[in-house]
Amino acid sequence: MTSTGTTDPTPTFSVGAQAPRSAHDRSAGRRSGMRILVTAILVVVAVYFLVPVYWVVVAATKTTQDLFATNGFVFSADFALWHNLAEVLNFQDGIFLRWFLNSVIYAGVGALFATYFAAAGGYALSKYVFRGRGFVFGLILGGVLVPGTATALPLFLLFSELGLANTYWAVLLPSLVSPFGLFLCRIYADATVDTALLEAARLDGAGELRIFHTVGLRVMTPALVTVFLFQLVGIWNNYFLPLVMLSDERLYPITLGLNNWRSQTDRLPEFYELTTGGVLLSIIPLAIAMIVLQRFWRGGLTEGSVK
Repeated sequence: MTSTGTTDPTPTFSVGAQAPRSAHDRSAGRRSGMRILVTAILVVVAVYFLVPVYWVVVAATKTTQDLFATNGFVFSADFALWHNLAEVLNFQDGIFLRWFLNSVIYAGVGALFATYFAAAGGYALSKYVFRGRGFVFGLILGGVLVPGTATALPLFLLFSELGLANTYWAVLLPSLVSPFGLFLCRIYADATVDTALLEAARLDGAGELRIFHTVGLRVMTPALVTVFLFQLVGIWNNYFLPLVMLSDERLYPITLGLNNWRSQTDRLPEFYELTTGGVLLSIIPLAIAMIVLQRFWRGGLTEGSVK
């Protein structure tokens, strides 16, 4: 007698069910390979940028004799970092501290005001409609394409006529203008500053300046941080403009002062210790600024995810 209620225990397999699983495995493999490739590229880029910094740190710990007698990437037995830094800070009655303060003034004040002016100009070009707006923006794009070295000599002639050559203003005033910063702020304001939000503020009775400072600047914070860092690094590392504008050693920024020391190494080898120690001290403010301000970038990346 045959029972009709029993079931066949033999498992059945569907051929069509294997295709999606295989496609998923291939897609996961491609993503894994892409992650490995991107990670490898980032590691190479990181090494490319960090190796010079490592060399500066190692070189600043050596005496002039060890600097040429040992491998440039290996610390020597005679650790002379503190001696070198003391020599840097005390040489010529502390002239390096004067150069450091000058660079802080040029880069800090210049970057701060340049960022504010770029934000105001970019916001105005983005949110206000007026005659000639496209022409003005075209001039700004043209300014982005002009290198700073091309304008240094005309600026020197102009500042000489005004009696401002060889003064702080000769370096500070040109640093207040950032065509690239204004361009970036205009593009960022177009993408992030909602016109409806500005209209709501106007209906609440807020004036245009108040709207710009309380609404516009807050929304544009990631762009402002980017412009500020670009200006800060650019002014801090600027060499040609101070070289053309300044003749008084007390007004030199760090870049010009360190190059002045480096030019004397052939005659006085001890200037190698001063130069390497000064270079190490000169990169510390930029590293601190990058570490402190990077959180504003992270905040800007996720500000649109929550309404």
